[in-house]
Amino acid sequence: MRHRKKGAKLGRSVSHRKALLRNLSKELIKNGKIKTTHPKAKALRPYIEKLITLGRKDTVHARRQAYKKIGDRKLIQILFDHIAPQYKDRNGGYTRIIKLGYRENDSAPLSFIEFVDYEYPEEEEA
Repeated sequence: MRHRKKGAKLGRSVSHRKALLRNLSKELIKNGKIKTTHPKAKALRPYIEKLITLGRKDTVHARRQAYKKIGDRKLIQILFDHIAPQYKDRNGGYTRIIKLGYRENDSAPLSFIEFVDYEYPEEEEA
């Protein structure tokens, strides 16, 4: 029985699923928007929203917890210094999933997952 079991398995082992969510969250933080299958987007949403909630706290402990989930210091800095402050007055709901239809070759449902009201950082040229 699946009582109180949260989250989709996505047809993967535990370690593969953790690596998938880690990589999807890295790309979402880096780009602000990614195109993926709908079940993966739905699995990514709570994962990334918990990271943004950690970013809103902006403590050393929160940064270490986020580093444990992501594993990239530059992306942690982007998350804590640029993304999370944009949502300081928002009580959850930091991401949006937009359905795109179906993929041509295997008919998998596709979606965009993106940050809500996200302002991209200004690119500084050196």
